Amino acid sequence: MPVNLPAPTLSSLLPVKGIVLGTTEANIKKPNRKDLLVMQLSPQATVAGVFTQNRFCAAPVIVAREHLASGKNIRALVVNTGNANAGTGEEGLAAARTTCSEVAKLLDCKAEQVLPFSTGVIMEALPLERIVAGLPACVENLSSDHWFDAAHAIMTTDIVAKAVSRQVSLGGVTVTVTGIAKGSGMIHPNMATMLGYIATDAAVTLPLLQQMVKHACDASFNCITVDGDTSTNDSLILIATGASGAPALSDSNHSDFQLLQGTITEVATLLAQAIVRDGEGATKFITVTVEGGESVAECKQIAYAVARSPLVKTAFFASDPNLGRILAAIGYAGISLDVQRLKLYLDDVLVAENGGRAYSYLEEDGQRVMQQGDITVRIVLERGTASGTVWTCDFSYDYVKINASYRS
Repeated sequence: MPVNLPAPTLSSLLPVKGIVLGTTEANIKKPNRKDLLVMQLSPQATVAGVFTQNRFCAAPVIVAREHLASGKNIRALVVNTGNANAGTGEEGLAAARTTCSEVAKLLDCKAEQVLPFSTGVIMEALPLERIVAGLPACVENLSSDHWFDAAHAIMTTDIVAKAVSRQVSLGGVTVTVTGIAKGSGMIHPNMATMLGYIATDAAVTLPLLQQMVKHACDASFNCITVDGDTSTNDSLILIATGASGAPALSDSNHSDFQLLQGTITEVATLLAQAIVRDGEGATKFITVTVEGGESVAECKQIAYAVARSPLVKTAFFASDPNLGRILAAIGYAGISLDVQRLKLYLDDVLVAENGGRAYSYLEEDGQRVMQQGDITVRIVLERGTASGTVWTCDFSYDYVKINASYRS
């Protein structure tokens, strides 16, 4: 079960003015589950995104990038689960473009104004006929209060849907931010493997919106790892509809911009952490923080060496304070360190200093912390003022079972 992750409730998810959502059961992979989503956006909406850095990126990623670059106002998003449409060549690109064309016909816009997204099994042909057949039901189902259904419609191996809402006041007007995401396995930057959609009814110019989505992603989805595998389909989309009536944001130095950016980053961070808490087979949620580094980059490099180590992750699963594995991961991270100055903490317990086991460390203290569902690994380098944090989970038997039978 997910680690200390309550499921979102229908009442906790707030509509965003200028967006309606519709879902249906298209039977793309499994029957009797929502697996197709359409989001329709107001004409004045601005849309920005960041995508996977995997060179084998999926067909919908290629098409979505093209449509964003076209300069046309994006009017709709379409998302299917059950099939990634990745590793599918020209046939996959044609299927993604046809999906956009079919949505455009239903919503009276151009195909270039539709962004396609897919998630699921790689290197299998997209069942286009099922998607096309399901689209009218999605459109008939469009409503502003369907965020809860939308969060469920994009799930794959997720156990719990991921969805968050927040509100802030900009210029005396209440503005809503609501986001949904999916992800559980193949989680590692750049970006972490997921689909994420965050929307606000604030008005934000496109250059600032792109700045916002990159900032939010770098602070959240680019700080998580479940298994070290970066997917072919990663996408994070940020939508600003401008329908709230709040003054348009065009200056990154304005206090309202900073407030909105902070709120969007908070939503992204909660969604990213939810992905790790719902990592395939996860039983522990682990925060790895590196302090006192010369740069953020070197801090995160060390943190990731620890966070993605199979030996570290299996030790956490066993609740076994075999903490020499953490020191080993720090040592091979590729950063030149003075190990005599380094300190390693497990929550409040000092584990290592002066190049070895701390004199005060007791095995029972380590075991006490390792039994917890939420654990913090804190590494102090004492070589600078920079810091960096990543979030990860343990490796359990269930991770292997889930991925061994993923296609069945």
